[in-house]
Amino acid sequence: MEPPLKVPDPQTAEGLLLDAATLNPGAWVDHSRHVALAARHIAAAHPHLDPARAYTLGLLHDIGRRTGPNRDRHLLDGYDFLTALDHTDARIALTHAFVILDMDTLQGDWDGTPQEWQRLEGLVNSAQQTDEDRLIQLCDMLGLADGFCTVEERLMDIALRYTFNARTPDKWRAKLALKAEFDRECGGNVYRLLPGLVERLLA
Repeated sequence: MEPPLKVPDPQTAEGLLLDAATLNPGAWVDHSRHVALAARHIAAAHPHLDPARAYTLGLLHDIGRRTGPNRDRHLLDGYDFLTALDHTDARIALTHAFVILDMDTLQGDWDGTPQEWQRLEGLVNSAQQTDEDRLIQLCDMLGLADGFCTVEERLMDIALRYTFNARTPDKWRAKLALKAEFDRECGGNVYRLLPGLVERLLA
């Protein structure tokens, strides 16, 4: 198992996100903030996760969008950006997109070079998952730009923007299973941990 990620403090992560937002403004910034908030709330109810670390990882998971507009190329750009910082590890920029560690599960056309694809594939194949990686994978499914959402709502959001491929059903099943795992680990439905989500669903 991989050792715990070295991460900056939340204030530093906020600054990195703000800087990225000036380079590439867009809905991804508020999405990242909601992912971070979801991660903090769920980590607080989890027996083995640290809320401050979870919040930081949520803020940074999509930091590769700073070079955008981009698509899955942001995974490699985020990895390279975080690798260049001396106070953090970079794995979260990759693993948040791979609830199944398989390049075939990426949706949409690759927007980098063939060489970059091969490099990303090598990094993905060598990655190992921790509870923190799994948490951010889940929370990436729980945040839209305008607030918290269900996994199903987020899956539809992604499918409408990136279309489907042959591995999409496998990916959906894996993400729904991931949510069920965190429900068990947190002692109840994690939707109840996200302020306002249940109320919106019942309205």
